[in-house]
Amino acid sequence: MRLTIQRKSVKVTPNPKRVIARFFYSGDERAVILIKKVLALSADDVFKLISPLLQDFSKRHRSITKKLLKHCERVRPQIEQAGGEFDQLDESAKLLIGAYFTHEYSIESAAFFNPSIIEDPDKSDLEEGQMRVILSFRAVGEGHVSSVAFRRAMIDRNNNISVMPVGNYIDEAERIRNAKYHKSLFLKKGEDEGINQHFLQIVDEKLGDEFEYDALKEILLQVISETTDEHEIKQYRLILALSDSYRQITFSRDTDISDRVIFPISDLESRGIEDARFVKFTDDDGSVIYYATYTAFDGSYIMPKLLETTDFYDFRTSPLNGAGAKNKNLALFPRKINGKYAMLARIDGWNNFITFSDNINVWEEPKMIQSPEHPWEFVQIGNCGSPIETSEGWLVITHAVGPMRKYCIGASLLDLENPEKEIGRLDQPLIIPNPEEREGYVPNVVYSCGSLIHNGELIIPYGLSDYSSTFATVNLEMLVKKLKSE
Repeated sequence: MRLTIQRKSVKVTPNPKRVIARFFYSGDERAVILIKKVLALSADDVFKLISPLLQDFSKRHRSITKKLLKHCERVRPQIEQAGGEFDQLDESAKLLIGAYFTHEYSIESAAFFNPSIIEDPDKSDLEEGQMRVILSFRAVGEGHVSSVAFRRAMIDRNNNISVMPVGNYIDEAERIRNAKYHKSLFLKKGEDEGINQHFLQIVDEKLGDEFEYDALKEILLQVISETTDEHEIKQYRLILALSDSYRQITFSRDTDISDRVIFPISDLESRGIEDARFVKFTDDDGSVIYYATYTAFDGSYIMPKLLETTDFYDFRTSPLNGAGAKNKNLALFPRKINGKYAMLARIDGWNNFITFSDNINVWEEPKMIQSPEHPWEFVQIGNCGSPIETSEGWLVITHAVGPMRKYCIGASLLDLENPEKEIGRLDQPLIIPNPEEREGYVPNVVYSCGSLIHNGELIIPYGLSDYSSTFATVNLEMLVKKLKSE
């Protein structure tokens, strides 16, 4: 039985016009010198400089004045060092100073790939057979910094896909809040994890009953600077990384989903947020929450993290810990199995594992369930997003790497009640990069972070050689039959 893969003609490509206004800082000494020069300008000169800037950049950003004032506020200490009085500055001067500490960043100038797909919570105004979906992408800009960007799309009764046009602007979160830590709970957790008593004593002495990450970071960096013990330094850096993982981010309610970008906000994410795998998770009580596992990367250290939301305006980030939450390629099941959360993982970078937990942030005792078997997957095998529940089993879309590091997309079927058991696996790939798909930032790669079922077909959005994205469909019944026969 031969499967027919239908590639869609629609393609989503990088758009260098999608720019955000970010804070730009070149160091205290240069900042103070620069601010002194601005403060020396006459009011008339300030107005002549800021007026055309506002006219120009207001066409590119939703509220450029708000951003410039915010960035000016961030250099308040340097303004005081330069001899200025922040509260006495008029708005034009604040705006101009803010402009000197702002730059535009094109979030997807280099690539827009590795999509995941979920059904949009908004089901209004749909015709029979239609589905509105939310797509997430790995957007890559200057310096190969990755972020999470979104698009909305419509799938019709024939599974034709239309990606909605983007808005005129794109924004980072309006508010980013560090989680507050309760000292008593932090100390208890530290003792349970075997963190050395010297550090815990310093925290107890120097921090209040509640504290935020920045206060903890200051103490950690001081302690790190005072020791040469590599084991202690590694432990302290792990504490720093884990503590920095808890944040809440909020987007303005007047933004379309295509206007929102989740840009790296912590030290651990400084080199990017990679390959978010979104899934609609239904709890035992019927409540729904949207999770995404993703990889935080600082240039040398990888940390798996969890993103959660109910409305795609308010998000919370937290770390994923434990022996089952290592490396990349974590993907949550869309519901609990036998009362426990379940997750696929690739902790060794080579094989597929499964792990179960009572706590969605802590994963232990991973068990290997798949290893490379066929020549096109000899290098490694991994998942392409969360398992999809069907009446015949858990459908897992996989990626595999073969000779010349060619990435292909495959599929396997796991038992519904015992997903440690593989029912079947394709002996040939579903999707192989064709001549039109093999050229890009990383040649010969097709890769997905999530698929869904609609109108009897599996819909697979996938990245093309780490540059752009497209879609393919395959008949679900035929795919499952083939999986069960192999």
